[in-house]
Amino acid sequence: MGYSTILDILGSILIGGLLMLILFRLNDAAAENTYNNGQDLTIQENLTSVVEVLENDLRKLGYCKDWNKIPVPTKAILNADSTSITFLTDVNNDGNVDTIHYYTGPTSELSSTPNPNDRLLYRVVNSEPARSVNLGITEFSFLYFDTFGDTLSFPINSTGQIASIQVSLRVEDTEPRVDQNGQMQYVNAFWRQVRLEARNLKNR
Repeated sequence: MGYSTILDILGSILIGGLLMLILFRLNDAAAENTYNNGQDLTIQENLTSVVEVLENDLRKLGYCKDWNKIPVPTKAILNADSTSITFLTDVNNDGNVDTIHYYTGPTSELSSTPNPNDRLLYRVVNSEPARSVNLGITEFSFLYFDTFGDTLSFPINSTGQIASIQVSLRVEDTEPRVDQNGQMQYVNAFWRQVRLEARNLKNR
């Protein structure tokens, strides 16, 4: 075997090794993109699921099929603070007044998950057992405005002043991702409904 033949073989091995390395990196990148895109989709789906139910409930705030049972809609909000709200509505449109309470639990309830900031979101209807969802929620907050558009300060002792509501919701990864610098990060999706107005709050 000549000297040039050995060089050809070594060159082929080197080129083959480089090609294999490139293929492995491409495969890793494709797998990472697929994983991240799947997580992004999950975050968006989780956010959409909560928003659809929350918006539907809040827009019916103070509504009852039998209007005589909530004659003064401005009294339909029973309690309102920065992270929870309790109000009257007709959940099933059956003419019966229902009470809905939204609030989040402490982060300690989800201490078993990697994300230190996620928490359960609770939706309680009447005296039924509280229903909670674990969707990576890290922020759930409210602001309230009067008929002049001014922000109401907490604590709100007179909920009848509330004319519109701002709702903010943030959902994050439940599992961390590693960025290009090797840092752990939680990608999030944020939604805000500014000045949501339930029709019945206008009946003053």
